[in-house]
Amino acid sequence: MASRKTLRLTSRGRHAVLAMIDLAQKQTDKPVPLAEISRTGTISLSYMEQLFAGLRRNGLVKSYRGPGGGYVLAMPASDIKISSILESAEDCIAAKRNTKDPDEDLAGNEYALHLWDNLWQAVFVLTDHITLQDVIDKEVDKSPVASKLFDIAC
Repeated sequence: MASRKTLRLTSRGRHAVLAMIDLAQKQTDKPVPLAEISRTGTISLSYMEQLFAGLRRNGLVKSYRGPGGGYVLAMPASDIKISSILESAEDCIAAKRNTKDPDEDLAGNEYALHLWDNLWQAVFVLTDHITLQDVIDKEVDKSPVASKLFDIAC
């Protein structure tokens, strides 16, 4: 059986999504400085730099140095999947320093491990069908996968 892709929800991922929403809303014809993005949230500038390093490495943002420098989306918000943002958030220095396996607490409990593995797979499928533009337009529930899930839940 082929392995399915899983995705974990972390505070790092949540901060990355919030920062990308802020960037997409503020972006005009010039780059947005990180200091401007970190001011609107509760994220420190150094932490923001770590997050954006992962976002840049994964091709979601472009950076510009010097006076008037900052970040811009590397592609239209409609082409940026939330799953890509969440994955990129884990591709930063702070995330790589955390070497503890998130499933370590579940070791020896194959039932709980199986449950969480399936939940993380569902998170990936859902977030892989939602774009940054969907979030900005408040149309998350209009994605085909999300609308089916929300129909089941309601």
